[in-house]
Amino acid sequence: MKVHIITIFPESFTSYLESSIIWKAKKKWLFKVELYKLNDFSDKNFKHVDDKAFWTHGQVISPEPLSKAINYIFKKIWKKVPIVYMSPSWELLNQEKVEEFSKNLDEFIIICGHYEWIDQRIIDLYVDYEVSIWEYILTSWELSSLVLIDSMLRFIPWVLWNSLSLDEESFSKKLFGKKEYPHYTRPRNFEGLEVPEILVSWNHNEIEKWKKENLK
Repeated sequence: MKVHIITIFPESFTSYLESSIIWKAKKKWLFKVELYKLNDFSDKNFKHVDDKAFWTHGQVISPEPLSKAINYIFKKIWKKVPIVYMSPSWELLNQEKVEEFSKNLDEFIIICGHYEWIDQRIIDLYVDYEVSIWEYILTSWELSSLVLIDSMLRFIPWVLWNSLSLDEESFSKKLFGKKEYPHYTRPRNFEGLEVPEILVSWNHNEIEKWKKENLK
């Protein structure tokens, strides 16, 4: 999977992209990300990329630098790829959509908004998907783009150490879209609380029954 991210703050990605599952996926050449600082595509004196919105009090990212950044990427990779806009106003991301994106989006562009919004004409002309991670507003959408990337990467073969762990995850089809059952590990007694006896019984049928009964 390859992702091109257009952002005002590329430095905000550094720590997360160099840790945990994402870092391992990069090391295995299963994931590649390229960051593009939106201000580099601005023609304004101080490289501003925003302007005052008509009839509101907020600032909106201008269409010119975004259009230049998008077309720069298209030219660089010699093709057009889908564009995702991290938006607070569209359909909420869920596990089903994550699985769908991971199957269908091999290479794509993410636009990270800031201030209030991006100019609607960019959405009309370029954007294929608007993605919201929940019903609240962030200062900028770099965080939400990392949520999308992290959730998608887990479905790429060989990214996870044990791909079978995807079968029984919260919201998975095997768990009927519900949250997972409780999990326990050693020691069997912790501050007076015992691991349920059934989980150490080696009775697989009864354990599977317990799991289903304890879905949240």
